[in-house]
Amino acid sequence: VQLQACGGGLAQAGDSLRLSCAISGRTFRSGTSGWFRQTPGKEREFVSAIRWWNGGSVSYRDYADSVKGRFTISRDNAKNTVYLQMNNLTPEDTAVYYCAADRDYSSSYYLPDPYQYWGQGTQVTVSS
Repeated sequence: VQLQACGGGLAQAGDSLRLSCAISGRTFRSGTSGWFRQTPGKEREFVSAIRWWNGGSVSYRDYADSVKGRFTISRDNAKNTVYLQMNNLTPEDTAVYYCAADRDYSSSYYLPDPYQYWGQGTQVTVSS
């Protein structure tokens, strides 16, 4: 299983970016995908997660408080791709963003540990 994250780049405060995470090698009829971000010297922190079942029905979405109302996570079943739409970006959103996936459900989906598969990370830089 491989995860390919892309869509990062340079943005100004208030701009929008959309990150994509394409999952190849295996199709999970049910599972969880998450987005995390990390800045130098800090631990990887939870941004958002989405759970789906039975081939694609979304059962749950969750967001970190810092991005609620600005970020939206979604999934395209046909493309086996998870998206993170990021609106009204702020300099505090600057980080390397990682996507993750796992076929199991975990009550600790907001932590990195439950995820078996990870993408390579994509840099998001927001200037004021």
